[in-house]
Amino acid sequence: MSEMRKVDEVTLEIAGNLLLSIAEEMGVALIRSAYSTNIKERRDISTAVFDPKGNMVAQAEHVPMHLGSLLGIIKVVLERYGDALQPGDMFMANDPYGGGGTHLPDITIAAPVFEDGKLIGWVANLAHHSDVGGKVPGSTSGDADSIFQEGLKIPVVRVMEAGKTDLDILHFVMANSRLPDERYGDLQAQLAANRIGIRRLKEAYARFGDDLVDSMYALQDYAERRLRAGIAELPDGTYTFTDYMDDGGVASPDPITITVSLTIKGDSILFDFSGTHPQVEGPINVTYNGLLATVFYALKAFVDPDIPSNAGIYRVIEVKAEEGSIINCTNPAPVGARIDTCMRVADVIFGAFAQVAPDRAIAGCNSSCTTAIFSGSDPHDPSRFYVYLETIAGGAGASAANDGLSGVQVHMTNTSNLPVEALEMEYPYLEVLEYSLIPDSGGAGKTRGGLGILRRFEIKQDNILYTGLGDRQVFPPWGLNGGQHGSGGRYEIIRADGTTEHPPSKVTNVVLNKGDLVSVYTPGAGGYGPPKERDRERVLVDVIEGRVSPESAKEIYGVDVKVEAQTCTG
Repeated sequence: MSEMRKVDEVTLEIAGNLLLSIAEEMGVALIRSAYSTNIKERRDISTAVFDPKGNMVAQAEHVPMHLGSLLGIIKVVLERYGDALQPGDMFMANDPYGGGGTHLPDITIAAPVFEDGKLIGWVANLAHHSDVGGKVPGSTSGDADSIFQEGLKIPVVRVMEAGKTDLDILHFVMANSRLPDERYGDLQAQLAANRIGIRRLKEAYARFGDDLVDSMYALQDYAERRLRAGIAELPDGTYTFTDYMDDGGVASPDPITITVSLTIKGDSILFDFSGTHPQVEGPINVTYNGLLATVFYALKAFVDPDIPSNAGIYRVIEVKAEEGSIINCTNPAPVGARIDTCMRVADVIFGAFAQVAPDRAIAGCNSSCTTAIFSGSDPHDPSRFYVYLETIAGGAGASAANDGLSGVQVHMTNTSNLPVEALEMEYPYLEVLEYSLIPDSGGAGKTRGGLGILRRFEIKQDNILYTGLGDRQVFPPWGLNGGQHGSGGRYEIIRADGTTEHPPSKVTNVVLNKGDLVSVYTPGAGGYGPPKERDRERVLVDVIEGRVSPESAKEIYGVDVKVEAQTCTG
């Protein structure tokens, strides 16, 4: 634990909430000023505030996965630029192997904040750009075997110096994207969001002086103390859990194992991923920063979700993962679909924690960032290209006390959907025919798993390309304590001539034509406890609401809806 700073409790509480509000305001500004639907509608961004040394002190509640992208950039900037930093500087990066992020579409921009010549902190934001070049539209393909196929790699570069934007760098990024105007608009939104963060942090310093900087360090000490106290309440021991990825996207061994052993000793914890599969040729590899972000999320969520999200949490944990493994990959392994692997890492951590404290545990979730990417040229102007990216939610696992939520993003992602109205206005070449929960997709149990989603698209023009990226289609979400597993996901393409295709979980650039139907079924989630112990009235409500079919109610739960209905009306 670092040396305690002399900040009183009231000041610390006020300063902590103020720093968080700065990060949140930056996020609002970025969303409202962005060009792409992926940012302005789906909100695939993150914003944060850091202390002068580059340690995170406040992260807005956006996407946990992005923490891995925010971990490295500032310390790389400090190493490379050091005393050459000045007010008005901003730095940009996306290279997962160079401090920039966890995959190439996530571009991070960080800015130092000075007051009277003194470095008082940093602000940074990240946005997922819908295309940064690479072999396929959207920059993430299911069959990439090298990061060089996934888009433009941006090392840490100074994109703004003394308040002046380096347009040459922006033009370089634009020239490598299929959507240059969109890239320009989104990057300008990121720069603007940082300007707001700088202004607000300077205002906070004017109010609190050096107590603000001292509070940044004290908040990290507080997070560490609180997390250690929570871990100390857990029983000492070693707990192991294993799960599997569907496939690597290209030829890869089967199964692809993700395993963890948690060792709790006093107020500290070791995450040992020995036995996890080596990195693969396909795009599901994860850099070490991505692994750290996942462990950060899972530990905080299980032990105490109200602990402030800051770098103090890292002082408590030790993470072991063999270099060259699928969760600590080496350059130039592709990482475009890394989030599905991080989802599985979260699942195995929660599976191990279920042995520690079953009353806090949840069953397996949909745990797949099921992604549909449609791209093509405007038929009225072939020079104009479009890329529509959607991540479709699924079920959350049941707990001892509650049913799992249906149609939600879980674990490492927290993006919104693209509303149907906005989709069809922005992309008139697609029409959504159905957007609904999938009956019986939630695992049966005393408490039921959440349901997956069906989203069905009709193609309205020829020569649209479809890329699907997902998981949990072979290995479904598991149940706990007698609960049944949830359903897996799947893709279905019905051609205009009536023929049906079922692509694998990772498929790239399937050519679609007018009249084709594409259906994306996302995974449900596991149930908790024996199904026969579920309250009969809750089963009836499930049937009435269309969440459970009458056949499943009778077969799995032992509730004959017709008999129950007659009894109620008799």
